[in-house]
Amino acid sequence: MIDMINEKIAMVGTPCQILAGSKINYYEKETGGSSIDLKIGLFCMENFSYTYLKMFLQEKNIQLNDVKEFRIENNKFKVFSNDDVYEFPISQTNSFKRKNCDICTDYTSNLADISVGSVGSSKRYSTVIIRTQKAKKIMDDLIKSGAVLKKDIDQKGLSLLERVSNKKITTNLGNIEKRENNAHPVLYKRKTPDNEIEELANDCQFDCLNADVIKEGACVLCGACEFVCPIDIIQINERKPIKKGKCQDDCHACYYACPRTFTTNKLLPQNIDSKAVGNYLDIYSLKSNNFTGQDGGIVTEILLHLLDKDITDNVFIVGEDENNPWKPLPKLTNDRDEVIKAKGTKYSTVPIGFKALKKEKIKY
Repeated sequence: MIDMINEKIAMVGTPCQILAGSKINYYEKETGGSSIDLKIGLFCMENFSYTYLKMFLQEKNIQLNDVKEFRIENNKFKVFSNDDVYEFPISQTNSFKRKNCDICTDYTSNLADISVGSVGSSKRYSTVIIRTQKAKKIMDDLIKSGAVLKKDIDQKGLSLLERVSNKKITTNLGNIEKRENNAHPVLYKRKTPDNEIEELANDCQFDCLNADVIKEGACVLCGACEFVCPIDIIQINERKPIKKGKCQDDCHACYYACPRTFTTNKLLPQNIDSKAVGNYLDIYSLKSNNFTGQDGGIVTEILLHLLDKDITDNVFIVGEDENNPWKPLPKLTNDRDEVIKAKGTKYSTVPIGFKALKKEKIKY
C-alpha cells in the first residue's frame, strides 16, 4: 500500500462509512491505516439505491434531469422538479431503500468528530454535535470567523432528535434480532470480547467477508474493503464487492476494515444504543452566512474552513456524475470551487471517499 499517512484528510460520511474509517485506523496494523484525520458524520435514517430511485421516479413520470432538489420533511419524501413539487409518504421509499440500512442503529454518526443534520433545528439550520476536543477547537474558530450563525438548540428540538434516533435504534435492534433468529449473522452488533475478535478475524479473508456480510445483504458499499486491499484484487464497480485474484497469504485487511464485521467495544461501546445521540461535548444549531441548503450549508462551511486554515490537505466530497443526474461521484479535493459545487445531499449511496482515496494512492 502507498504510504499517505503524513497527509491529513477530512472525511464526510454516513454512520456506517464513519465506522469503516474508524476501524481502518484503529486496526492500522492489519489494514495499513489511512490519512483520515477528521471525520464529519451525517445524520442518516437510511440510504437509497440510485438504480431503484430512478425506477421509482420513472414510474411516477418524473425524470431525474428535471429534479432540482430532494428533501425529507414531516414524514414525506419530497421531489422538487422544474415545474412542480411531488410528495410521497416516507413508506414509499421502501422500494428503493437499501436493505442493509435495516441493521444500522446509529442515526447521528456517533463515531464522528463532528455530526451534522437537520433534525432538531429550525428550517435552513443544521444541528451540530461536537464529540471531540479537536472538533470543538475547529468549530469555535469557525463560529468566531463570522461565516456561520450560531444559536442554542431548544429542548423541543433536542427531544425531537432523540425521539427520531431512538426510533431507528429500537426498530433496527428488532430487525437485527429477527435476522439472527433466522441464522443471518449481524456480526458488528454481537458482544464479542476483543481477544476473540482477533482470533476470528485472523482466520478470515475475502471469502469470509463475502459469506458473512456481502451474501447476507449487510454490505453498505462503503468501499473500505477495496481501499485496504494491498494487492488491489477487490473491486466495486456498479455492484457489490467482488474479488478478482487470489488473496495474499496472511492478509485479513478487508475483514478488519468492514463496518459490518466484528467491532471492538473500544470503538463501539456495548451501551452506545442506550444513548440516543451518543457521547458529545456540545450541541447547537448553525446556519451558513454564505450558502443555502436543506441542512444550512454547514458541511460546506466546515470543509472550506479546514482547507483555508490548512487544517487538512484534502477533503472527501460527493459530487455528481455529469452524465447521470443525481448519481453521486466520490472525489478527493482541495479545490474550493469543487467543494462549493458539491454542496447538498445526494440521497443515493456511493463508495464514499475511500474509492477516491484509493485512486490517489495509485498515482504515487
